[in-house]
Amino acid sequence: MSEASSTDDSSSLLDRREPARLALADGRIFEGVAIGAPGRTTGEVVFTTSMMGYQEALTDPSFRGQVLTMTYPIQGNYGTNANADESAAIQVRGFVVRELTDLPSHWRSTHTLDAYLKQNGITGIADVDTRALTRHLRSHGVLMGTITHDETAEEALTRLRSEPSYEGKDYVGEVSTPTSYEFDGVNAPSDGDRPLVVVLDLGVKRNIMRILRQQGCDVTAVPHTTTAEDILSLNPAGVLLSPGPGDPRLLDDVVTTSRGLIGRTPVMGICLGHQVVGRAFGAGVHKLKFGHRGANHPVRDERTGRVYITSQNHGYAIDDHLEGDVRVSQVHLNDDTVEGLEHTKEPVFTIQYHAEASPGPNDTEFLFDRFMAAVRRDD
Repeated sequence: MSEASSTDDSSSLLDRREPARLALADGRIFEGVAIGAPGRTTGEVVFTTSMMGYQEALTDPSFRGQVLTMTYPIQGNYGTNANADESAAIQVRGFVVRELTDLPSHWRSTHTLDAYLKQNGITGIADVDTRALTRHLRSHGVLMGTITHDETAEEALTRLRSEPSYEGKDYVGEVSTPTSYEFDGVNAPSDGDRPLVVVLDLGVKRNIMRILRQQGCDVTAVPHTTTAEDILSLNPAGVLLSPGPGDPRLLDDVVTTSRGLIGRTPVMGICLGHQVVGRAFGAGVHKLKFGHRGANHPVRDERTGRVYITSQNHGYAIDDHLEGDVRVSQVHLNDDTVEGLEHTKEPVFTIQYHAEASPGPNDTEFLFDRFMAAVRRDD
C-alpha cells in the first residue's frame, strides 16, 4: 500500500458517518451513509455486475446521466490511480455501494475511492443493501433516483418528481469531443506510413484508442457532429463508431453519417456505434428493462457457434428487422438480443459489447485484428 493511499483522507469514513439516502421514483427509500462530495444528485439508477473495475466504470462515458450501483459488495479495496481513467472525468451522476473500504492496498494507489469521488465532485452513498436494490431494479426496471445527504425521504421524493427524466435527452453531446484531436497515448509518434483510423466519438473510452495505436494506427477522434464527407476528407483507412450513452433514436444525424460511410471505407461499430449502424440498415430500437451492464455476458457467434464472455454497458438494443445486405452475426444467450451485425459484401461489422473491456474480459479483443485486416486491405 502506497503512503499516499493511507494518508490522503483526513475526513475518512472512519471519522465521519453522516446519514444519506437513495430515493427511487416509485417511492422506495434506501438508507446509508454519505460518501464523496456532500450534496444531492439525480439520475437513472442502474447496476453493473462487474466484480472489479470501479474506476473504469466511473469514467466510462456510457454511464453519463446515471447513478451507478455496484453489485459486488466491497469497493475501493485497491484505491485509484490516474492510469485507470477511461475518460477525462467521472461520468456517472452518483455512486452507490454496499461497503466502501478506507484502507486500499495496491502499490499504484494514490487516493482512496472516497477521496477520488470528493475531488471530482461526485456524490455517493455507502452501506446500502445493494442486493435488495438490484433485485428491486430487476423486478421493476431501471428507475430515476436521487442521492441526498441533507434531506428527509419526503423532501427527496418531492424534489425527484420535479427532476427531468433520463429519457429523451441526448447525452452524446455532453461526452463527445468538441474538436478533433490525434490520440498518441501509446507507442511512438507516427513515422508517416501508418494507416489512419478515424474514431467518431460518441463517448469513446481511451482503451479503444490505445488498442488501435498498439495495432499500428494513427488515431484521430472527431466530434459526433462530423459529417461523412468531412470524415472521408481525412482519407481514413477505416472508421470506428464508438460506444456512448443514451438512446440511439435521438441520433438521426449520426445515422445519416454512418450511411454515408458504408461502402466507402471499412467500418466497425461498438455498442452505441453498433446501434447507430443498425438503424442505418432499418433496425428498430427498444429499451431493455434493466440493461446489460457487467463483465460476464455470454454471446454466441451465429456462424461458428462459439460462445464468448463479454463486457457490456447499454440500456437499449436493436431488433433484427434489417434491410439490405446485412445479417445478425451474434446474439446474447440470456435474452436473444442482437449482439452483432455483419455486412455480406462490404467490410462493415458491429458488436453490441465492449471488445476493449476496461473493465472486463479480453476474450473478444481479436475483433480489432479483424477490423485492422480490413483497414490494411483498403489502405
